[in-house]
Amino acid sequence: MTTDTKRAGDNSDMESVEDEDDNETTEISADMLAAFQGRISAPGIEQMQSLPAPVKRRIKALKKLQVVTTNIEAKFYEEVHALECVYHKLCAPLYEKRKEIISGAYEPTDEQCEWESDDEEEGLTNDLKTKANLEDDKEQKAKEESEKDVKGIPEFWLTIFKNVGPLADMVQEHDEPILKHLYDIKVIFFESNPMGFILEFHFEPNEYFTNTVLTKEYIMKCTPDVLDPFNFEGPEIYKCKGCAIDWKKGKNVTVKTIKKNQKHKSRGSIRTVTKTVQNDSFFNFFSPPVVPVDAEAELDDETQALLASDFEIGHYIRERLVPRAVLYYTGEALEDEDEDYEEEEGDEDDPDEENEDDEEFSLTNAPSGGKQQGNDPAECKTQ
Repeated sequence: MTTDTKRAGDNSDMESVEDEDDNETTEISADMLAAFQGRISAPGIEQMQSLPAPVKRRIKALKKLQVVTTNIEAKFYEEVHALECVYHKLCAPLYEKRKEIISGAYEPTDEQCEWESDDEEEGLTNDLKTKANLEDDKEQKAKEESEKDVKGIPEFWLTIFKNVGPLADMVQEHDEPILKHLYDIKVIFFESNPMGFILEFHFEPNEYFTNTVLTKEYIMKCTPDVLDPFNFEGPEIYKCKGCAIDWKKGKNVTVKTIKKNQKHKSRGSIRTVTKTVQNDSFFNFFSPPVVPVDAEAELDDETQALLASDFEIGHYIRERLVPRAVLYYTGEALEDEDEDYEEEEGDEDDPDEENEDDEEFSLTNAPSGGKQQGNDPAECKTQ
């Protein structure tokens, strides 16, 4: 019932409802206060407060020792990062050869293509093998001739992006024709001062932008926070920087044009205005939110969530996709990741409850269209 349809006689009812709301608010506030006080009175704090003064003094000495241990741990992670840089350089020639095969610049020899288990052969049933052997010779030759024209491994990185859930959520339909031109992703490490890495996305000449390389830079820190040293868990991404994309005219997929009708306040006339707004696109990855220079400046929740998701994606590309690209292309790496998760005992839902949950979701939370993305990205720690 709207306020326009309420009767004057309902005012007393409204006042009683408001009183009930006030009482409820008071009760909630009291509950929150009790919960807060309970948190302060946590067992650990109570235990510390009840300790004799000499013991409290010695606890402080242990904490100072713990800070020294944490700084040694930070040094360990710095050396691990340096070692990772050394071995990355050893892998670099292999990644270069991979790029040449993907792009079609190099054709591997028969010896280089030998592999103990050929998934294509293993995946064929006897009936399919028989059918394949019975194909008309002319059609088979025509097929072989057409396959000779295939250069490298088409859509290699686009296929990987579509296979990996978090990246698939980022890739829109209008991004796919552009990502077909992506033929290599490289990682360039900063060994120290600052610690970090650059992701380089190499593109063939295309009709969308003039850049041949798009970059994303991530800066990491490996120093315990002076004010909170005990939360240190290793190198952590804390800042990133994208690059400018030189879009060709009319090809920028990160923006879209919309038309809106505006009504004049006094005359009542209507005019149509055109506005340019941001469009969902994978290429927004190269325009991350700007982190304030002021260390004390607080970011809003939305910006923090965007940065956390961005850091997670950057770390995932560096840590997993680039070193094991072919296995993400075939899907084998995804199977390995699925095996890392186990269902806990007692987690099986009752079928009736599951149906009720599904019905409730379909009625209240069903997405209106497009791809659904997670709202709680994990914080990215690199170790």
